[in-house]
Amino acid sequence: MGRLVALKLTMTMSVFLVGLIFAVFLSTIMFILNFPLIYALIITAIFILIQYLIGPAIVRSSTRLRYLDPGENPWLESTVKKLADKTGMTMPRLAVVPDDTPNAFVFGRTAKGATLGVHEGLLTKLRKDEVEGVIGHELGHIRHRDYIVMTALSALPLLAYIIARGTWVAARFSGSSRKREEGSMREALFIIGIISYIVYIVSLLCVMKLSRLREHYADAYSAYITSSPHSLQSALAKITYGLSLSQKPPSGARAFYIGDPALAKQEIQHIMNRKQEYDLDKDGVLDGRELHIAMEREAESTWSKINTWFSTHPATFRRILLLQEIEREMETGRYTSDRVYARV
Repeated sequence: MGRLVALKLTMTMSVFLVGLIFAVFLSTIMFILNFPLIYALIITAIFILIQYLIGPAIVRSSTRLRYLDPGENPWLESTVKKLADKTGMTMPRLAVVPDDTPNAFVFGRTAKGATLGVHEGLLTKLRKDEVEGVIGHELGHIRHRDYIVMTALSALPLLAYIIARGTWVAARFSGSSRKREEGSMREALFIIGIISYIVYIVSLLCVMKLSRLREHYADAYSAYITSSPHSLQSALAKITYGLSLSQKPPSGARAFYIGDPALAKQEIQHIMNRKQEYDLDKDGVLDGRELHIAMEREAESTWSKINTWFSTHPATFRRILLLQEIEREMETGRYTSDRVYARV
């Protein structure tokens, strides 16, 4: 259980670090331009508010979801309600996406107004216990308000990038002037541009790190609320493999999903490049057990760690390892689903 405590602490530190970096960034820019800091704070607040308000509309339009009518899918409704009732959560609105890849996501502006969307492929390609594990994961995001936190925080590196691009363009246009004052302004703009790019990269890495931690946290929540970590392990393996086969371009809202198609393709391709090593029975095909073993071994590889630096999701290999650790703890009988909030 120490692993979950570490996750909480690291997430808190990540939020603090992103906020600190951006506070120093704004203070530096306002000092260089000799502008009051309050202007920068107001602009940042407005930018975050706009991102927060338009985020759900972007997800709805990019996913082509359709909201379910009451009674349209009794099993899905009853499963979501059962898990939501366990912890007194408001049941989210349910939606289905006409997509044969196995995936799911949540979004919204508040915890009570959240939408849980599932791909048709998730319902047809996974067992019911695996789908339940995925639903538990998504309910974890709602409980922890991850989509709200990440929408707000992701606005900060985006704003830094916009400032960087804008100052570089302004600096180039001011370069034609020979006036000393405008020359000094050009130098100031270049300095701001360089600082902005650095802040963009550093803050983006911090936000991505936080996003990966929140995926782990939602996985842990699902394990406890369903009392079946193994079901989510199996679901993640199938989702990763299923997404790797998709020929569709990744959705712009893929950060909200349980699985990232782009990362899934890279993971499976890396395993297939070492197919002979993992094909234990030498039949030329990696079956479910062999693929699972491959994912476990790849979890500790240097490639896996570096490859996820700029990813919103942890490698499937590493997610499975955490779930296995939780499964071993639950087998001791010390942790049960009715004590989930004392631990997660």
